[in-house]
Amino acid sequence: MSGFDADVIVVGAGFAGLSAAEALVSAGSEVLVLEARNRVGGRVASDRFADGVRFDTGGQFICDEMHEVMALVHRLGFPVFDTPMDGAFQVQPAGAGEARYNFAESGRIRTRANRIDPRDPSIAGLTVEAWLARQSDPSGAKVGYQAMVEGLWCRSISEIPLWYVIDNDRRTTSNGNELQYSVDGTMHAVAEALAALLGSRVRLGMPVARIVRGNGSVAVTTGNDEVFKARQVIVAVPPVMASRIGHEPALPAPLAEALGAWRSGTVIKALVEYERPFWRDAGWSGMVMWRDVLGLFACDVSSGHASALVVFAGGPLAVDWSGKGEDFIRSEMLRRLAAAFDSAAETPVDFQMRDWVGDRWSGGGYSDVITDLSACDAETLIRAGAPPVHFASSELSSSFPAYVEGAIVAGREAAARVLAFLQER
Repeated sequence: MSGFDADVIVVGAGFAGLSAAEALVSAGSEVLVLEARNRVGGRVASDRFADGVRFDTGGQFICDEMHEVMALVHRLGFPVFDTPMDGAFQVQPAGAGEARYNFAESGRIRTRANRIDPRDPSIAGLTVEAWLARQSDPSGAKVGYQAMVEGLWCRSISEIPLWYVIDNDRRTTSNGNELQYSVDGTMHAVAEALAALLGSRVRLGMPVARIVRGNGSVAVTTGNDEVFKARQVIVAVPPVMASRIGHEPALPAPLAEALGAWRSGTVIKALVEYERPFWRDAGWSGMVMWRDVLGLFACDVSSGHASALVVFAGGPLAVDWSGKGEDFIRSEMLRRLAAAFDSAAETPVDFQMRDWVGDRWSGGGYSDVITDLSACDAETLIRAGAPPVHFASSELSSSFPAYVEGAIVAGREAAARVLAFLQER
């Protein structure tokens, strides 16, 4: 290849990177994928209960409106199972029978916000917190909306621009149930199967430290001081991680500032296995949202292999609990599940937890979030890149940002941009 190791080097073997690589290979390009971890999947990961049942510790849920990930899952031969939804949804503490009313009112606040044009000058410079303070809704409804935002975006509403939340919500075009399915065998296994199609093109333990552009080529140097050359590069990692890669010459200032506009979300995910789904005996669905600790949520993820609840702590709550250690988190989660359902919740068969706060390669959480109130053009600037260096991540997707679906779409969109450049030369 005239001194090139590949036509395209893809940095990162999450779903964005793997999807970009597969699209490029299908188009006839030589591709090399460099992954910092010793596994593929990025923010999709897995573990096993003591009985051997595998479960997702990272991104997991998909729905019918996520056309690309559904097609991929079926193409690779993975069945899906429904997220159990039958039964009552709980808001804890319940409080004088007004929990359902407040939850419904919180949804109305979300709908009202999403009617605003994200570029409307009247919300420029407003955080979600500042906008919410101006609303006349009952305090309980506002608390519910705050819990929803901090649970989804995994940052404090005091940091998140309102326009950013609106723009992201508009790109999440589902029927309102993004928790519809889980993959039987884990979403992480889907990433592994996709990587297997790429074979030796995927190299693990290769953290990229520097990218040098010049003379019609790109040189990528890893932390192991190995150098690989290509015609084009796709940096398929979250913006915060992408901002830590050195570039020669330096990236254009607007692009560098756009990459610096983000902060990583923070989340803790626990899987709690029981002998049987006892919560259904009392007519509960297993879905719980807590109002007294914002960002805490649980739902039933039982399948034919295991009876289990998943519990998420997101945003400021995750940061607080992460600092208190795993024993505290386990005790607090089980205590709260017992208060919501039954004392049987305090004696699970197994309890496994993944603390994503401060994760070395993902930064913590399932998505990075723009916290610079003025960075309205950040995503546009990053998508444009600095050819021959291009960027792809779920955050940049035209649909379902921050989901696996978004990662697949973003990877393929970046591959299309790269192919256009290669065809010009």
